[in-house]
Amino acid sequence: MRRFLFYEARKFENALHFVLVPSKLAYRTNTTFDQVNNSTGRSNFNWVTVINSLVHGGTNTELELLEASKMFSSGTKPNEYALANLVRVTTDLGSYSLPQQLHSYILRSGHLSRVYVSASLIRFYVKMNLLAQAHKVFDEMPQTNVVSWNTLISGYVQAGQFRRALGLFRRLGRSEICADAFSVTPALAACGQLSMYILGRSIHSKVVKLGMLDGTVVANCLIDMYGKCGLVKDAIWVFSEIVDKDVISWNSVIAVTANNGNIQLAYRFLHLMPNPDNISYNGLINGIAQWGNIQDAVQILSTMPTPNSSSWNSIITGFVNRNQVRDALDMFYRMHSRNIQMDEFTFSIILDGLASVAASTWGMLIHCCAMKYGIDTSVVVGSALIDMYSKCGQVKRAESIFLGLPNRNLISWNAMMHGYARNGDSAQVIELFKMLKSEGNTKPDGITFLNLLSACSHNQIPIEVAIDYFESMINEHGITPSVEHCCSMIRLMGQKGELWRAERMIHELGFESHGVVWRALLGACGTQKDIRVAETAAAKVIELERDEDYVYVKLSNMYASLGRWEDVGAIRGLMSKKQVRKEAEAKVEFVFNESTAKDQKHDAAALCSGNLDSRHPNSAAIMFLIKNPGGSLEVDLGRADLYNREPATPDLTADLIKETDDALCNILLHDDAIVFHGTAYATKTNLKTRVRVWI
Repeated sequence: MRRFLFYEARKFENALHFVLVPSKLAYRTNTTFDQVNNSTGRSNFNWVTVINSLVHGGTNTELELLEASKMFSSGTKPNEYALANLVRVTTDLGSYSLPQQLHSYILRSGHLSRVYVSASLIRFYVKMNLLAQAHKVFDEMPQTNVVSWNTLISGYVQAGQFRRALGLFRRLGRSEICADAFSVTPALAACGQLSMYILGRSIHSKVVKLGMLDGTVVANCLIDMYGKCGLVKDAIWVFSEIVDKDVISWNSVIAVTANNGNIQLAYRFLHLMPNPDNISYNGLINGIAQWGNIQDAVQILSTMPTPNSSSWNSIITGFVNRNQVRDALDMFYRMHSRNIQMDEFTFSIILDGLASVAASTWGMLIHCCAMKYGIDTSVVVGSALIDMYSKCGQVKRAESIFLGLPNRNLISWNAMMHGYARNGDSAQVIELFKMLKSEGNTKPDGITFLNLLSACSHNQIPIEVAIDYFESMINEHGITPSVEHCCSMIRLMGQKGELWRAERMIHELGFESHGVVWRALLGACGTQKDIRVAETAAAKVIELERDEDYVYVKLSNMYASLGRWEDVGAIRGLMSKKQVRKEAEAKVEFVFNESTAKDQKHDAAALCSGNLDSRHPNSAAIMFLIKNPGGSLEVDLGRADLYNREPATPDLTADLIKETDDALCNILLHDDAIVFHGTAYATKTNLKTRVRVWI
């Protein structure tokens, strides 16, 4: 222990890669230090001096840590009060290893039974987002206090584990310790995030019972909770009952009314507010961007005295959510030209918009801009860049960014896994999942397993492997399967011809009342021609979704493929009676554009020769077009097993008219070089849809 602590201090003395963060401790150091002095006498005076210096920061932090190491080496041990404060101080300095070493010493010295020592360790692990270790320390405490409960509950809320936070809050309610305002506020935040208004109302009753409703902070949390649950009237009632309304109270009620679509009411509260600030206007702008005329939001922005980045971000978000990416880019340009400080969210949302239309050229420009701001390696922007490049088919760039991130969170991992999955690299998805599990600090979630199951469907992976992943998600990681997981498994089982197992799984998971899973099962029956399961699924789709058109067309095609012409006639008779019309099959037109290769500075023959994946169902047609620049060839989408991927370069197309699932294709080279980029384009007529694919 002494040797490790001395080595750690030496690292500080040599200034090796340690970031000092000014301390912001929320406890009374003078009282605690007096307790240290009184309990141990003069021998612990040096510990008081060292800790006091560390608390106040300064330029001698490394020397103070070195002094602490020397004191350990000389046999001068801190008592429990000094240890608690030393853990807190080193935590606030940003150290990772020192508090862990102190934890080891605390265990050996028997000080863990002291509630304030254990509470300081819980605080450290929560701050490091090591909640499993924090909970372990909490469970090992012989006696807890409300501070230790509050610290762990808040930690779960900050980490987004809202159900665990609420579970712990319920345990607190059953214990002998009385909850306080710091227990209630994170619990209300968790209820709001999960839209659990019944539990939220129960906590509201507890607040009234404990006499906390007079507190403005708790009342503000109630407003926010009711607003996130869509209970605007309850939120306004709580607001009206607040005696001493502060700025947060007004901003909360403005945000609640605006975000729930009550724009006029939000305007009214804004005009009644004594001194609106930027947050007040931002709440209104955000609501208008979601529910109202977004140009009204732009107008408010232009009249604001000092708009900040959040004001601009709300409008950019509104444009992106409405698929008005060009308008979003225009706002981004105006923001940049007026020298408005851009933050991580600014770049994240505009990159998300560009990813949705796969505008790789603009994406690279925004990437350069983020590099200029020095935030391209932040976890938020980095994850957005990974997603953008992946959706543009540039997986190698996405991979380079992922590997270059100094810190990665689950969003980064999921973005990279999704990028590999959507571009058909199943092996890399599985390899990345293994890396994620071995890292230990980041746990997979439902989205992680969706990417994993998607990868299993893109490769010749045995169905048993996919089932093992699915069962691991439930049993090992405690993730409840969603409808999306069920649909993924249905498609996988359909590909392997195990529709009976897919039908049984729907009942086992309790998704019988969800029409979308039966629709997925009906779609899977088309390839396997299992008419019994198809008829069951069809009846369920009609019952739950009332979508007779889709069902009749699907069944008619299946009966025809089996030669059951009487049933085909019966179905078409029903379609005629109910005026259901089957649209003509869409067709894809492959056009080799010689200028594309020149623009990309590639010779077409060199680009394609020997690299085309011969397994592609249209490889012969593609090679024909390569040899005949300017020629065209039509292929029925109904018979062409096109890769189901997003369009990669819409900037190559003009007049993007209609984008449909059938029109999305991306014909790749085997080595993932510059590819045949498929893009939904061209005319929609009464007879057919054409998709022009630049090669």
